[in-house]
Amino acid sequence: IIPNSVTSIGDSAFSGCSSLTHIVIPDSVVTLGAYTFSECHGLKSITIPKSITSIPRGAFRGCTSLTNVTISEGVSGIEEWAFNGCSNLTVITIPDSVRYIGEHVFSKCIGLTGMTIPNSVITISNSLFYGCSRLIDITIPDSVTSIGRGAFSGCSSLIEITIPNNVNSIGESAFYNC
Repeated sequence: IIPNSVTSIGDSAFSGCSSLTHIVIPDSVVTLGAYTFSECHGLKSITIPKSITSIPRGAFRGCTSLTNVTISEGVSGIEEWAFNGCSNLTVITIPDSVRYIGEHVFSKCIGLTGMTIPNSVITISNSLFYGCSRLIDITIPDSVTSIGRGAFSGCSSLIEITIPNNVNSIGESAFYNC
């Protein structure tokens, strides 16, 4: 349990703590550093409080036991590689306050079977769902105007996708090996 006196958690602070199974981030924390909890192989679930405006680069990268993530309303961005390689991630709730989702955020999250992108997002970043081989259903809102390079590459279970009329560019290999 992180006490309420903590307002900032630095880069790689808990990185590699493979036996850590549960952590409570209090509302007093306003910033997380890059790779804060990366490679915490035992971590099972996490709730990002509304006090954190952005989930940093690689924050939960390689947390292979992580199954459930709740992002509170108020978080506006998810930086590159944040959940990359979270192979058992099956449930993630992304609120409409999130406007930006970086490259490779959900790459190799093979447990994901469905996802709804919030209406506030305008770009599906490069390699966002790369290698999500069990992804069957994805909802892309009308707010999206571009789909990045390799965004859905390797999503071999993807059955159907509707590309909104507002999309004006689809990057190379966006749907390669679907």
